[in-house]
Amino acid sequence: MKIELPDQAYKYVTENSLECDTQTAFVLTHQNKKFLQNAKENQAHSIIKIEEIAELFGVDKIKIIGITGTNGKTTTASAIYSFLLDLGYKTAMQGTRGLFINDETAEGKTLTTPSVLNTYKHIYQAVSAGCEYFVMEVSSHAIVQQRVEGLDFVLKILTNITQDHLDYHKTLGEYTTVKNSFFQDEGKKLINRDEDKAAFNFKNAYTYSIENPSTYRLMAYSLNEGSSGIIQHFQEIVPFTASLHGFFNLYNLMAAISAVHLVTDKTLEEIADVVDNFAGVSGRMEQVSVTPNVIVDFAHTPDGMQQVLNALKEKELLVVFGAGGDRDALKRPLMGRVAASLAKKVFITSDNPRGEDPQKIAEDILGGIEDKSIVTVELNRKKAIELALDAQEGEEVVVILGKGDEAFQIIYENKFPFDDREVVRELLKI
Repeated sequence: MKIELPDQAYKYVTENSLECDTQTAFVLTHQNKKFLQNAKENQAHSIIKIEEIAELFGVDKIKIIGITGTNGKTTTASAIYSFLLDLGYKTAMQGTRGLFINDETAEGKTLTTPSVLNTYKHIYQAVSAGCEYFVMEVSSHAIVQQRVEGLDFVLKILTNITQDHLDYHKTLGEYTTVKNSFFQDEGKKLINRDEDKAAFNFKNAYTYSIENPSTYRLMAYSLNEGSSGIIQHFQEIVPFTASLHGFFNLYNLMAAISAVHLVTDKTLEEIADVVDNFAGVSGRMEQVSVTPNVIVDFAHTPDGMQQVLNALKEKELLVVFGAGGDRDALKRPLMGRVAASLAKKVFITSDNPRGEDPQKIAEDILGGIEDKSIVTVELNRKKAIELALDAQEGEEVVVILGKGDEAFQIIYENKFPFDDREVVRELLKI
């Protein structure tokens, strides 16, 4: 991807050494430094460090908020984005769902955290649109690969740390270290105080919690008809209501409310007033059908599944899920154990098998389930959803996990159109 920068000695900049020529400067990053020689061979106009062009992209003209954690990044980022817009601030958001600028979609789904130059480009678009804030999700891969180098965060947020991506990070300890490394500087940070694996530099650190003492504490809450709570911030006590369901979403809301309070001059009361306007994120605890009751959610880790299923524990649940191929295999039996412990019936199917045998993935999941009498294995995901809908009776809830609002299924290198929500609507003729 070449980006044109006016009024410079070079005409374009790129991260890709293959795109270099006499008019194009090569932007050297941690990720592409091994291609430096190739850039020179392709007659790159010059070699520049990412920090050297930050000012040209307006990186210093916008307040950047970064959110990392195993679960909750997307919902927390989306809530912050929503609150800031409703409070009158021009705001952009970059993450799993794409790029959004001032309540408009600017770019479709991409990596959780794109390459450094892509992020710089998005910041430039946000600054050009008059944005004061840039909210972004920061993945563990991006931290390791330094895809956030050169960015000065006005606030960094930690949601939680549970098992994920061990195909890449190898151990939970290594994964935890990577997440915590994002919070070792002296910049302003907001930490989930109920996350016992969190380790951070205490300078300029603020915390939020439900159980432990913290800067922002949820004193009381209710999960009837959405959620509501009362936040205590020193002597200030403020109530809020929200349409989001589930105990885990209280943490996402607490992180978002606290963050907006830390980066703006708005009072807690002013922020609490706009919380109920946030309708949640597509594909996260999304009710696709009321009768029968069908919920679709993105949860694809043991902890994420447990949070979603616990939020529905008053109901009898029929759970449809699989696990991604070429990804952390150690979490698969744990996912099976969670599903079997909280569901009346379990339907194991394919997620995004990629290059792996779907049957092998299903067997890995089955390894965590003792009572296999409640399990049906159907590797055709549409058929598995149909079986669950056919088995549903009375007040039982069909919960389809793993893909959320994804509109495709990845098999080998190919992406085939597949949206759990559309499949449900097709099968139910709604």
